[in-house]
Amino acid sequence: FLSMAMFRRLYIPPSLFLSLSFSLSVYSEYLDIWDVDMMRRPEELNKKQHHTELFNSDYLIVRRGQEFQVKITFNRPYNPATDKFAVEFVIGSSPQFSKGTYIPVFTAKERPSPWEGRVTDTADNTVTMGITPVADCIVGKYQMFVAVVTPVGIRRTRRDNSRDLYILFNPWVSADAVFLDDEKERQECVMTEMGIIYHGAYDDVAERDWNYGQFNYGVLDACLYIMDRSDMPIINRGDPIRVTRKASAMLNSRDDEGVLVGNWSGDYTYGVAPTSWTGSTDILLSYANSKMPVCYAQCWVYAAVFNTFLRCLGIPSRVVTNFYSAHDNDGNLKTDIILDENGRVDRGRTRDSIWNYHCWNECYMSRPDLPTGFGGWQIVDATPQETSDGMYRCGPASVKAIKHGQICFPFDAAFVFAEVNSDVVFYSRNKDGTMEPVKVNRTHIGRMVVTKTPGDVTRRDITDQYKFPEGSTEERTILEKAEEYGCQREKSNPPVADVDLVLPTLEISRGDDFELSLEFINRSTQHRTVEAYISGSVAYYTGVTSYEFLESSVVFLCSPGVKESMMVEFKNYVKHLVEQANLHFIATGKVKETGQIVTTMKVITLHNPKLTVTVSDGGKVNEEMTATVEFTNPFTFSLEGVYIRMEGPGIMLPKSKYYSLIPGSSSLTWTEFFTPQRAGRSRVIASLDCSAVRQVYGQASVTIEP
Repeated sequence: FLSMAMFRRLYIPPSLFLSLSFSLSVYSEYLDIWDVDMMRRPEELNKKQHHTELFNSDYLIVRRGQEFQVKITFNRPYNPATDKFAVEFVIGSSPQFSKGTYIPVFTAKERPSPWEGRVTDTADNTVTMGITPVADCIVGKYQMFVAVVTPVGIRRTRRDNSRDLYILFNPWVSADAVFLDDEKERQECVMTEMGIIYHGAYDDVAERDWNYGQFNYGVLDACLYIMDRSDMPIINRGDPIRVTRKASAMLNSRDDEGVLVGNWSGDYTYGVAPTSWTGSTDILLSYANSKMPVCYAQCWVYAAVFNTFLRCLGIPSRVVTNFYSAHDNDGNLKTDIILDENGRVDRGRTRDSIWNYHCWNECYMSRPDLPTGFGGWQIVDATPQETSDGMYRCGPASVKAIKHGQICFPFDAAFVFAEVNSDVVFYSRNKDGTMEPVKVNRTHIGRMVVTKTPGDVTRRDITDQYKFPEGSTEERTILEKAEEYGCQREKSNPPVADVDLVLPTLEISRGDDFELSLEFINRSTQHRTVEAYISGSVAYYTGVTSYEFLESSVVFLCSPGVKESMMVEFKNYVKHLVEQANLHFIATGKVKETGQIVTTMKVITLHNPKLTVTVSDGGKVNEEMTATVEFTNPFTFSLEGVYIRMEGPGIMLPKSKYYSLIPGSSSLTWTEFFTPQRAGRSRVIASLDCSAVRQVYGQASVTIEP
């Protein structure tokens, strides 16, 4: 037991306890504590009722606003009429009752406590006590002590790590700010470890499996370390608004030595390529152990690791992908593309970019700081794009505020609004340097917003949660409202050309030659002559071009249904491909008879080869199994410096293997043993990554019996 002098080191003044007016009963055999059972095993009541039985942790983990139980064994039967004891909870380095970091919990109702306590059962010398933390208490790791009143003073249990407990947010309790009244959504957005992140192009959507791993050993401690590292005051850690805003800054390393280093250069010599990661566990454990930012990340890695952080702490969350996401450098609602006097894209003067896709997170919470009706799903984004209040972070921004044009609401609503609502404006730059808008595309940006369907492996289109239908009266009203708050739009309406350009939707595998057809549609009753320019570039998914491999100028005499085709050969672009293998085509033209400008854009994402993943049959908990990855190099050239990664939620921790060389047309087979720790359905996911070809994935579903 701790003496009063020893307990004073915890910065809890003895006068605080004395002020609680315990009535000391003088008796010869005072109450003494023999044992404390935290009831922390997965099969026991606490973890099952609090939905924390999946955590790979020996500690008690509970959720706030909901009762949990502990068993206290005394030296004799407990007599409520004469015996006085309390269970004390302490968090932080300087606990104080007034700040909610020291919480004594009593069984007697006449002694008030912020947390509710009651005796639920007595048996011989053992008392079972039910304790209910308030629904807005601090989230984190608490120390627990038991104190009894004796004729000679207060006796407390000694510090014992096994009696520590974690208290998390609770989306199952209506009084909690993160309450989500939909069990299917709760299961998906809190309990599901296996995720699908969407990428690619709007008309050719691809999937990336991800193991969030929020229940893996050490991940919860790593998430709490992130808050410690941010120097976030303990007293703020019960507010999901403050927690998510601070975390959106801490998940990137731009200004605070946060978790992940962003890298869009294509050179990943000193770290792991973003396309190589298959889950969050390695990243979070590496950061917590090394105390150094982890290399490297791009938007989906930031979003995936942030998702792990949020789900681990109990905040419902999901990863969202916005196809054709505007990154506007001018702070307006326009994405500007500059054309020279000949109709060609002037890349030197075009500063705004359109990302093929961009991933961020949505988390669910109430927003008492906003007017009624703007709670629910909130956007948070850890990808370092722009600063907010001096740091690289974004959100939380209400999705409903985005849809209804309330861009003045905190936090960063105007930035997110522009990502899904910008107009693409083509300007023609004249010889004297003046610029004139020649075409406005009001439907290209924010073409589709998707996330994973709860309880399924399909995608869910949630575009209607972000914006009203294009061209609708509601949409025009919302855009006008955004203008009132200072967002500038392009108000000019250049006449629509009577000739359209159309580039086809193609599904092309890496290594294939393909035919690109440019179709001219003449909607007038007269012949039209179009001086057209076609550009093909290797591009990053952020819209930044790396190398222009196709450049062609042609003149067309347009009668209805005219098409022009050209062959694109693999050899012309293969040496210049960057990760994700995007080809960006822009066709522009000037109608000679009318002077009108016509444009069209198309992104083609080359399809990569696949990994074949197989898992041995008859899977049972705690029985060894095998997972095998097979790959054949389909190219004529060798792949050098190849990393393969493999993992599976609840069944296999992350594993990796390095191959220095895979010759062209040769095959490899890698088999790993693993022992499932949990029954149910899961997946083994694998990735192959090297400088020559990235984003090669495979997965296998597996069912584990108890």
